[in-house]
Amino acid sequence: MIWVLLAIGLVAVAEGLVLALAPSRLEQVLAMLASLSMENRRLVGLVSVASGATLIALARWIGF
Repeated sequence: MIWVLLAIGLVAVAEGLVLALAPSRLEQVLAMLASLSMENRRLVGLVSVASGATLIALARWIGF
């Protein structure tokens, strides 16, 4: 359970930093994503999931 809370906290910090430091850039990124086709959005999501899973596996392998 502690890992779930840690993960949610890290996501909240990362998203909060994006909103605090570059709110106009976030709007541009969201507009770009909205202009992509559904297949390309799905691909972006799958790449994001794969990258996150790889980082989690790497952190566990290192010993965190």
